[in-house]
Amino acid sequence: MNSKINTLSSLSLLAMGCALNAQGGYVLFSDSNVDLDPEYRVVRPISAPYFHEDSFVTSDVRAWYVSHEFDSDTGAVLNNGSATVMALQLRLALTESLQFVAYKDGYTEFDDAGALEDNSGWNDVGAGIKWAFVQDWENQFHMALGLGYEFSLGESDVLQDSDEFRLWLSANKGFDRLHFGATANLILSEDDSDSLLGNSDMVTLHLHADYYMTDWLSPVIEVNGYLAQDEAPASLSVLNFSGVDAGSLPGGQENDSYTIAVGAELRLIQDLGLRIAYETELNDRDSLFGERWTFSAVYEF
Repeated sequence: MNSKINTLSSLSLLAMGCALNAQGGYVLFSDSNVDLDPEYRVVRPISAPYFHEDSFVTSDVRAWYVSHEFDSDTGAVLNNGSATVMALQLRLALTESLQFVAYKDGYTEFDDAGALEDNSGWNDVGAGIKWAFVQDWENQFHMALGLGYEFSLGESDVLQDSDEFRLWLSANKGFDRLHFGATANLILSEDDSDSLLGNSDMVTLHLHADYYMTDWLSPVIEVNGYLAQDEAPASLSVLNFSGVDAGSLPGGQENDSYTIAVGAELRLIQDLGLRIAYETELNDRDSLFGERWTFSAVYEF
């Protein structure tokens, strides 16, 4: 734990000594500045924090608190249980088009979650690089590619301890105050993972829309999809449902999960966004998702 804290502290201090970037924040190797109208401000994703990534190169810190009630129809593994997740993300603009992304870490606590009972522990650690290969500020159009890796540093008692490769593509398009975004991920689990139950390869899809209503308020709506690519082995057939973004599970190929999140961002202090979102399932197929409240804060520097 100390090594993770020391690493995060070092990166934060490094970021504070950088030069001004195109979005008005800090970048390591640039001194250019682009003046943007306030209504062009795009809300960063408010749900699916491990997988939903926009196309902008920013330097920011994001804190997350998630309160999750699992679906009561998922069987004995997580039946009627709940979980609380606390996490901190760091994004650092290396150049105007390259960004370092520390997208997964944190701590998970299960509460009366079936076979997992009241287990708690650290999550895996995921990080990667994002390349914004299209940055058309005049037409409010942006696209980016990213490559990341999730290290099995978490605890299997909370459905972590799984190594994964991640490749993603994102796009954002604005129409003055109205902003749209989309992200697609390919998650490839390593066969030699030490996770408790195993894991499934997955494709995830994320849609975003926000509207710059005032200087201090933007409503947001997002849709997320989780498409597991593997079936559970016969010995674990009872687990043949998707782990979505809550944990590593081995199946769910025929049980895609779709959710919708509705929320808003509040901006009372410059460069600080306070967000809240309620998210629930769109389909009634086997999934452990259930419903969740997500509270987050984004500070851009």
